[in-house]
Amino acid sequence: MSSEPEVLFERRGRAGVITLNRPRALNALSHAMVRLIHPQLRAWAEDDGIDCVVLKATGEKAFCAGGDIRAIYDLGRAGNAEEALLFWYEEYLLNHFIGTYPKPYVSLIDGICMGGGFGLSAHGTYRVAGDRYLFAMPEVNIGLFPDVGGTYVLPRVPAFRGVYLALTGARIRAADAKAMGLATHVVSSARFADLETALAEGGDIGATLDAFAAPPAPAPLDAHGALIRDVFGRADMADILAALDAEAQATGEAADFARKAADAIRAACPTSLAITMEQMRRGPSLTLGGALATEYRVVNRVARGHDFYEGVRAIIVDKDNSPRWQPASLGDVDPSVIAAHFAPIEAELPLVSELA
Repeated sequence: MSSEPEVLFERRGRAGVITLNRPRALNALSHAMVRLIHPQLRAWAEDDGIDCVVLKATGEKAFCAGGDIRAIYDLGRAGNAEEALLFWYEEYLLNHFIGTYPKPYVSLIDGICMGGGFGLSAHGTYRVAGDRYLFAMPEVNIGLFPDVGGTYVLPRVPAFRGVYLALTGARIRAADAKAMGLATHVVSSARFADLETALAEGGDIGATLDAFAAPPAPAPLDAHGALIRDVFGRADMADILAALDAEAQATGEAADFARKAADAIRAACPTSLAITMEQMRRGPSLTLGGALATEYRVVNRVARGHDFYEGVRAIIVDKDNSPRWQPASLGDVDPSVIAAHFAPIEAELPLVSELA
């Protein structure tokens, strides 16, 4: 194990700089990192010498590839789901604090950004995408659901592209992220160091970012925008798949796109897909705090179920890519079971009181 700290903090001029420092683990967010970052953010929020916070990561491959799912899996398998749930609880509180932070919060994202990395960046003021930016929310593939505020953010992405991302786990680059609003700026990776220096000098943070930003590039998903809007704007999972299947009968790029989307959905966990559809339905009427409290209700059920552990086993532990979901098909998912995932629980009350 490395003796290096998992997260580094530095005062640089007028900026407080947080550096995620687990490059060999793709900067996966651990419980210990959450417990370090949150109090430091609180301290900087009250510090008159700090004008903004900058979040970045070491290594060239990943900004943050997600939460430390393997650690959560091990806890659950050892019969310690409560400790795993404490991680989610404290992570969601951190996500909410970032979303309500009183100072500009700038994430410099130059690499993979998924799951927990989304939670650390999506709710902040500015999200800067570099050349290596790669975003996805692939939780449905491991029996989870797009949490850490996905309930709030993804259904608000224009033209149902966030719903498309949530249900398929599709990966996008910087141009699409900028077009969707998931990234606020696109800056060449070669200019990140100079940008950080400029941010540390203080002044108008938005103007500084605008000065470094590259002109908008064509967004590849624009070619399929009408199809995404039509298909993923539907309220029923069966209707979505039927529309994709109908489009896939043709030839050409649109048919290929529809076929890949349908294949991705059918490979995902059926219960996770049903949960995600319900998230997308509820999300537009929720505040960020309400969305996170809702996700805590759901994750309490997921952490005590079967599919999350089976998904992590198949994809991350054994890597056989053959999860045995229960139930195995969307048609067998009981709507009452999905509704029960969203029902209030006593354990959520302290979280609700902080987030409501």
